[in-house]
Amino acid sequence: MTDNKNKATERNVPKPTLFRLPSYLDYLRRKKDEGSSHISTTKIGEDLKLYHVQVRKDLAHIGAVGKPKTGYEIDSLIEKLVAFLEYESVTNAVLVGAGQLGKTLLGFDGFSEYGLNIAAAFDTNKEIIGSSVKGTPVMSVEELPQICEKLNASIGIITVPPAYAQETADVMVKSGIKAIWNFSTVHLVLPDDIIVQNENMAASLAVLRNRLSAQK
Repeated sequence: MTDNKNKATERNVPKPTLFRLPSYLDYLRRKKDEGSSHISTTKIGEDLKLYHVQVRKDLAHIGAVGKPKTGYEIDSLIEKLVAFLEYESVTNAVLVGAGQLGKTLLGFDGFSEYGLNIAAAFDTNKEIIGSSVKGTPVMSVEELPQICEKLNASIGIITVPPAYAQETADVMVKSGIKAIWNFSTVHLVLPDDIIVQNENMAASLAVLRNRLSAQK
C-alpha cells in the first residue's frame, strides 16, 4: 500500500523538484560523512543556494517532516530520498552511439549508485562492433530489438549524431523502450506515452556564456 502511495505521489511531483532531489541526497551524504546527524532546511538552503521554504516543500513531497529545533534526522532523510528515487532497484538501459560521448557515459561508474545499469551498447561502425567498453559489449544496431527484449530494458540512451537521432529513437520505441535519455540536439517526435529527457549541451553552454557576458 505504501509503495502505491509513493508512486502516486511521485507522479505529481513538479519537475524542478525532481531535479533537486538528487542534489539533496548527495549533499546529505556528504554531511553524514562529516559527522552531522541532524540538519535544518535553513542550513540546506544556505549551502545549496536555495530558499529554505522551497527546500521544505521539496522534502514534503517525499514525506519528510522536520522537528522544531532539531530539524531533520539525516539518516532518515537519506533513506526516504533513496527509496523515493528508487535508487535501490536496478533499471536496465541500452545506449546507441558508442562514439566519444557514448564511451564516456559507458565508462562512468557512478550510474550504479543511481540504480541504472547500461547493459549493452550499439553502433553501426563495424570497427567497434564486437568490442566492449568497461565490460559493456558493443553490438550492431540490428540486434537492438532482440537484446532490449532479452534484457527487459526500459531506458534508451541516444548519443548518435543529430542526423540519426530520430531514426534511433523510432527503433528504440519499436524495441519496447519506454523512456529516452536524449543527448542529441534534435527535438524527437515520439508517441505521447514515451518519456523523453533531453540533455542539450549546446543550450547549457549558451546559458553559461550569456550569464558570463552579463557579468562583464
